[in-house]
Amino acid sequence: MKVSELYRPQVVTARGGEDLTVAASRMAFHEIGSLAVFDRERLVGIITESDVARAVAAGRDCSRATVRELMTPQPVTVGLGWDAARAAWLMLVVGARHLPVVEAGRVMGMVSARDLLAMEAWDFLKAGIATGTGR
Repeated sequence: MKVSELYRPQVVTARGGEDLTVAASRMAFHEIGSLAVFDRERLVGIITESDVARAVAAGRDCSRATVRELMTPQPVTVGLGWDAARAAWLMLVVGARHLPVVEAGRVMGMVSARDLLAMEAWDFLKAGIATGTGR
């Protein structure tokens, strides 16, 4: 299966100067775990729910801390044509749960560990149903 078959094509963004409260609210509103961080038209980072949780745990004032301070700069990306297993392997190697999907220099969306897990669960269910062993 390819990344193009399971990624989320919605690109929800943040700006580096925004405070964490704004970024966290945007993630909650869209029910997503990460935001692509842009400087004008260029992807410069990614901020995740884990970044926000670490800031809260460290006692940071999220209304004063900025996305730029806590984002992962220059995130690792994958392409639409990538094999999903390769994307999962890359997530494990770099310790990420969200990767921007980039094609021809343009951010097309995000793929998450949850998307990849859903793919695995679907494959498992299909195999079980086909063999009569699924529950």
